[in-house]
Amino acid sequence: MSLVGEKKPQQTKPNEKHADSAVSDTATKAKSTEQTDSTLFPDTPEQTDSTATTDTEAPTAEATPSVDELTRQLAQAKQKAEIHWDNLLRKQADYDNLQKRMARELDNARKYALEKFATELLAVKDSMELGLDAAAKSETELGAVHEGMDLTLKMMTDTMAKFGINEINPIEEKFNPQWHEAMAMQPVPNAEDGTVLHVHQKGYQLNDRLLRPARVMVAKAVNAEKPLENQ
Repeated sequence: MSLVGEKKPQQTKPNEKHADSAVSDTATKAKSTEQTDSTLFPDTPEQTDSTATTDTEAPTAEATPSVDELTRQLAQAKQKAEIHWDNLLRKQADYDNLQKRMARELDNARKYALEKFATELLAVKDSMELGLDAAAKSETELGAVHEGMDLTLKMMTDTMAKFGINEINPIEEKFNPQWHEAMAMQPVPNAEDGTVLHVHQKGYQLNDRLLRPARVMVAKAVNAEKPLENQ
């Protein structure tokens, strides 16, 4: 006997129970498959690309300097550039001054190269003037004038030698075309061929450099016995 209003338990049909069991099994298998795929393939390509992009962008964002940092670096670069430019201008000015000083010294050396030599020649000129004044006087003896001229010549020779100027007087020496200039050749009996017989004009050399060759007459050897044999 049943009470009025009491609900009877709902009975499940056999077909519906079987369908629910099938759906549950399918969901379980799908979940198991996802877990297996997740284990074998942790990330899909899309997830990998997204992760790589994020990892790549992170350092870039950190390496990018701020505006203040860039401004500071620019100020430092400008300061260094100004220092280098100032140093360049100073070095250029020093170089220009050096060139001007060298040019001035070279010009002075060319102008006054003979300053010492000219100073020494003044004494020789003074001596020659004194000799000429003495020779102009009627009471002056010729011997005294000659003696004064010899003294002046010696002063001149000593002054020239002091500056490396030496005379070439090759009398009775072997003719040397490097230092001598043959003006004529004279046959001389029993003379050594090529010997300097007479010096027309002395030569001079400055240290090892020839200033003027000695102009000389050179002997040409002649056998003196031949004319006697022909007589």
